[in-house]
This record gives sequence, structure tokens and C-alpha cells, in this order.
Amino acid sequence: MRQQIVAGNWKMNKTLEEGVELTKAILDKINQPKGLVVVAPPLTHLQEIGRLLSTKKSFHLSAQNCHQEEKGAYTGEVSADMLVSVGCSFVILGHSERRQYFKESNATLAAKVNISLAKGLRPIFCCGEPLNIRETETHVAYVAKQLKASLFHLSETEFRKVVIAYEPIWAIGTGKTASSLQAQEMHKSIRDLVAKKYGKAVANDTTILYGGSCNAQNAAELFAQPDVDGGLIGGASLKADDFAVIVGALK
Repeated sequence: MRQQIVAGNWKMNKTLEEGVELTKAILDKINQPKGLVVVAPPLTHLQEIGRLLSTKKSFHLSAQNCHQEEKGAYTGEVSADMLVSVGCSFVILGHSERRQYFKESNATLAAKVNISLAKGLRPIFCCGEPLNIRETETHVAYVAKQLKASLFHLSETEFRKVVIAYEPIWAIGTGKTASSLQAQEMHKSIRDLVAKKYGKAVANDTTILYGGSCNAQNAAELFAQPDVDGGLIGGASLKADDFAVIVGALK
């Protein structure tokens, strides 16, 4: 069954003390959400934030990344096992910032998806196009290539554990947002692509989040689209009031 999810990606923001205060405020303001609420704080905060989230139903802890190898001499990296050991149930993979700044390839992301699933983590797999691709109207093919290269080797059972997050890169942190119709168009194309690979039943059960400058003002309109199942929220997740409004917009 398709799940409604709002995931907050804090990125490299908030000290531990600030993160604890934010989490307490979020928990205080959000009661009985219609779907799952996922919080992805910095790595240093995971254990403490996870303890707080575990006190309330429907709240889950996520990491912002993990390494593709199980363990070894990878200074500064974190493994899937480590994330599970501090209470993570989700991990964000393939965010456009990881692709751009850390040169993560589709092949690397496929390996990260594999290790995450093997260790019991649910990947929130990000895909999306830059502005030049959108302007040349090749965005559907561009996103399809990302998904095929990093996810379509999975079995049906494995794929059912993946959450997809469509993030138009030109709308991340820019204040620009894809219109609700543009978001719906891409989400439907993704669902249709999944249906061709895994069948309509799997496609209908796949959660597809929108992740491009979603905020308290536009969340309800975006989430009202039939193929938009929630959001991967950046800046707005750092404000408890705004994040609560976004969670409240779930269908």
C-alpha cells in the first residue's frame, strides 16, 4: 500500500543542542500525522534525535547518506550497519548535492541502494534534472536514466522498500518551485516507468515524494496531486511551525 511521507532533510545545519530543541518542538506540534514523518539530522545528532523520535508513533529516523561498502578503511564515512545501530530506518541516497559536490555516479548509488536494503534501511532515492535539461524538454528521459541505472536491477521485493523523491535541481534552495502540474507530470511519468518494469500493482504502491522548495505555502497544492505522496523537505524542515503545516497537508 502506498504510504504518505514527509521527510525533513536538515543537511549541514543545527548544532546538537539546536537539533534537540527543534525535534522537541516538532514532536510537540505534530499529533497523529496522516502518514509517516521522517527526520534526517546530521550524523552527529542521530542517536540523540532518534531517542526523542522513538517516543512517538509514526516518527522515523533517517541518515542523509551512507557508504557503499560494508566496512573498512574509509576515513570519515559511515556504514549502513552503523546507521542501523543508532536507530535509523531510512537513508537518503542520491541527493543532487551529493551527485554534484561529491560526484556520486549512478553506479555508486546502485551500490549504496544495495547495501542499505541488505542492512534493513529503506532508501529515499533522489532523482531530478538540472535547469538546462528541463529547458531542452529532455527531463523525463534524464530522470528515467537515473532510475533505470540505480534501481531497476532490484527484485520486486527489494524495490517495494524504496521511496523515490523527485527533486527538480533548478528548484532546490532557489525559491523556485515546480508548479503542481509540473510536479504531477513528472511523478506520473516516474510511476508509469515503474509500471513498465515491475507492473501496475508495484507502481501503485510506490511512494513518490516531491523535493524542490516545498514549503508551508505550497505543500497542500502539491500534495493534492494524485501521484505526489508527500515531500522531501529542506529549509522548511528547520522551522517547527512550517514543518508541522507541511505534515498537516498530507492527504
